[in-house]
Parts: sequence; C-alpha cells; structure tokens
Amino acid sequence: MDTSRFLAVLTLCLQAASAATLGVVSTEGGMVEGRNHRLGLFRSVDIFKGIPFAAPPGRFEKPKPHPGWSGVLKATKFRERCLQVTLLQTGTQGSEDCLYLNIWVPQGRTVSTGLPVMVYIFGGAFLLGASNDVSFMGNSLYDGEEIADRGKVIVITVNYRVGTLGFLSTGDASGPGNYGLWDQHAAISWVHRNIRAFGGDPSSITIFGQSAGAASVSFQMLSPYNKGVIRRAISQCGVALSPWALQKKPLALAQKVAQTVGCPTQEGMMGCLKITDPVALTKAGKLALEELGDGPVVFSLELSPVVDGDFIPDLPSRLFHNTAHIDYIAGTNDMDGHLFAGMDVPSINQNNKPTYPEDIRRLLAGLTAEKGEPALNSSYSTYTRSWVPQPDQDTIKKTVVDIETDYLFLVPTQTALYLHEKNARGARSYSYVFSMPTRIPGFPRWMGSDHAEDVQYVFGKPFSTPLAYLPRHRDVSAYLIAYWTNFARTGDPNQGESQVPATWPAFTSSGRHYLDINNKISKDSVKRELRTRFVHYWTSTYASLPTPCP
Repeated sequence: MDTSRFLAVLTLCLQAASAATLGVVSTEGGMVEGRNHRLGLFRSVDIFKGIPFAAPPGRFEKPKPHPGWSGVLKATKFRERCLQVTLLQTGTQGSEDCLYLNIWVPQGRTVSTGLPVMVYIFGGAFLLGASNDVSFMGNSLYDGEEIADRGKVIVITVNYRVGTLGFLSTGDASGPGNYGLWDQHAAISWVHRNIRAFGGDPSSITIFGQSAGAASVSFQMLSPYNKGVIRRAISQCGVALSPWALQKKPLALAQKVAQTVGCPTQEGMMGCLKITDPVALTKAGKLALEELGDGPVVFSLELSPVVDGDFIPDLPSRLFHNTAHIDYIAGTNDMDGHLFAGMDVPSINQNNKPTYPEDIRRLLAGLTAEKGEPALNSSYSTYTRSWVPQPDQDTIKKTVVDIETDYLFLVPTQTALYLHEKNARGARSYSYVFSMPTRIPGFPRWMGSDHAEDVQYVFGKPFSTPLAYLPRHRDVSAYLIAYWTNFARTGDPNQGESQVPATWPAFTSSGRHYLDINNKISKDSVKRELRTRFVHYWTSTYASLPTPCP
C-alpha cells in the first residue's frame, strides 16, 4: 500500500474511531443541534448551549412552558444571563429573556445511553451569576467538559432569575416570591422529561451547587414539588438553614424597593412594580452596604428565598421529611467565612495592622444582636476559651474567620446533615471539609480555602488550564471529580467509574464522620465530630437563650 492510500485509510479509521455523536436531538420544544468536541481516540463531548427550558418569564410570575420552535435550533452559543447588577453594583447586565440551559454529554466508541445526570446551580448571593459565569482563561468557570469526560456523566448548567426579579416578595399572594427557585425547578423538570434523548437516565439526577447555589440545592430538596425527580444532591458551602439563605421580613424589603423606584408602598405596590423599568428594579435590589454601619456585612444579603406556603411551605428545618429518599453530600471550605470576615474586620488581612479582642466582641455583638448581651458574652467566652493569656495575632485573626465560617456556613451545614440523616429512609448522608490552601495572592500565610475556592477544582480547571496550576492542584481536582461523579452514579462517593484515594464513610448521628478533602487525602483524612463544641454552642446553648422583647 502506497503512502497516500495508507494515510487515507488511517484518516478514515480515526474518523470512525471518533464518530460517536448525538447529532440532532429531539426535545419537547423541537429539534436541537450542538457541536461535538473531540478529546482523543474514542473520546469526545457533545456540547449544547442555550437550550430554552421555559418561555421568557413574566415579571414576578412563575416560569411557563416554552412554546417550541420550528426547524433545528442551533445550540452552539451561551445565551444572556438573567438581568442583574454588575459585580461593583454600578450598572446592570443581562436580559429578562434568560431561561436557558447548557448540556455536556461524554461520548466513547458508541453513543452514550443511560448516563447519570448532574445539574449545577450557580452561586452569587441570589444577586449575581450565570450558567456560563466568568470567563476563566478562555472558557466558562462552569464549563462541564472535564467533569463529563472524566466522570462519564452528563453535566448541565442552568440560568435562573436573581436579584429583585428573582426573589422580591411581599410575603403574600400578591407577590409570593421565590421566582428564581421556580426557575431552577422548571429546569430540573425539563431535564427529567428530556434527558433520555441526550443519553441520560432521568431516574439518576443529581443537583449540585455552591454558596447560594448550594442553598438552592437544599431548597429544591426540601420542596414537595421535586419528589421523585431528584435522586441525589450536593451542597458546597451553603444550605437552606444558613442565616443568609432565608428572608424572614420580605414585605419591608419590597416596600424599600418600591420607594426607591417611585411606586406606592401599600395598595397597588405590586401592580406598579410589574410595569416599572426592569433595570431600575434591578438596581434597587443591590446590596445596601451603606445602611449597615458597623454591622456584619452578611445582613446586607436581603434578596433571598422566603417561606411562601407553596414551593417552600414551611420553615426549612421542618421540611426534611421531603429529603428522605435523596442521597446527600454537604460540606464547607475550612475558611469559608474569610470573605465576610475580611470585610467585617479588615485588619485580619493586614500584616502591619493588629486585630484586637475587642474586634471579636464587636463582630459577635453584631451577629448575636437579636439576643443581646448574654449572647455576646457566652459566644465570646466560647471562642476564646482555648486562648493563652496573651494570644498571638495569628490566633486572634483566625478566630475571626472561625466565627464567620461557623455562623454562616459550617454550623448550618452540620445541622442540615443531622436533619437529613434523621429523616432518611434508605438515603445516605456524607459530610466533608475542603481544606486546600488558598491560591489567592496576598492573603495571610495561615489561610486555608476561602469561599468559592472549591469551584475551580470541581470543574477541573487545573486540567483545562494546566499552566495556571501545579500538580497538587490537579490531584485535588481529580479527587473531587471522582468522589462527586461516583456519588452521582451510585449514591456512594467510593463506588463508581473512578478510583478514590480513601474510603469516605457515611455521616451518622453516632459516628459523625467527615472527609477532609485536599491534595493529600489518605485514610487519616477520615475524621470525626467536626467542630462539635461550636456546633453545639450555636444550635443548643445560643438557640436556648431568650430573645428580648423589642
């Protein structure tokens, strides 16, 4: 055989070896066509971007089914994010027509069928974010290709309404709120109805998310509307029990927004808001940091889900019976509260500026204000009990971070795990702490993993942008993807397509095991009783203190 014929045959063989692809897919709304990205011999990923899962939403209304389309929808570009304030809150970006999702389907020698499905819900304080958020050295932070390829799962990212348009509520039937949660539910339901056509198993849907996305995962688990739809769930750094995840006084906030945009604050308020310029509405829902004074910045996070008597029919702590058949992983980063601590007590990040015990008292006074001085004194005693008489600066500064991490993330997450395990009927619970040291330059030498630092590893950025990382970062990324996708496949993070470095035992009220996740996972990474003294303080001692009458 001459050289030209050999090359021609070889080319045909390689094309045949890479030929597995879905092509045009039929969905309930019409035909869609994405693109196929080849990754190697017998490996590729079909990518669909911008598939509508609902119609363009009405203002302050639940999402409605999409009317469909004729012909073949070219699903090759991300669609706009939902209308929201910019990061610096100086303007807005996005569109009201934003209810779209993106799909990554791994392919091998033959077209994939029956794959587990992982639906990601982004974070951003219920104010910001998108399914394709933040270009990360050329691709989206939430690009699902690495998870899909390495774990042999289908990955889906979804948009949902945020800010005023997603979470403003009057606390009654005129403006019940939770529109962003309804959007998430509509996307999950669309996946359940349509994913078989993409090679997915509709009975094996795992939802996962980070921060407000993790709290959203928790709310979706707790809602009766998702019974029989969600099989598994992963909350990374947030749950519905987090103090920032539920707005308990929505009417006052709605009236403040109405006043800002020139609408009445009593009769006719919602009617006026529905016809107000959406950009003005969105700007009116930005963080009110100037109103806080010396108070903790977490209390500026006002636009969030509410108990509406419908999607969230009761307080979250009373809804865990709805999670009885959902396997659950929940955890936090070891210094999750640092982002907030650095704003509340800026000196913790300044080597040339000391942090004083009085700074800790001031922070705790703000966090425990509803219960007054007895709560301040007991909490201060709890967090300084192990101090030597003259604690060094690292001890004081780390205590500030511990307080915010416990209060905002770790204690609510542990509480959610206890409630899940207590209500489980065959479902399993798993607890973790992510402790990979920060990659953010300029932070103190004692820094662990700050809020949101886990996301880059879950989405495999050390592999897709290797020049920005070291081998140890690829190790922890591989471990996270292995545990997460094994769990999506079997309900057990230790069993599946991927090998893991240590067996992660389930969380039980008696064993209280958790996994310490970093690049050095071994059998010694399996630990017990995560900060139980502080969990007990906030859930028992502090909770039992009386709240003074106003």
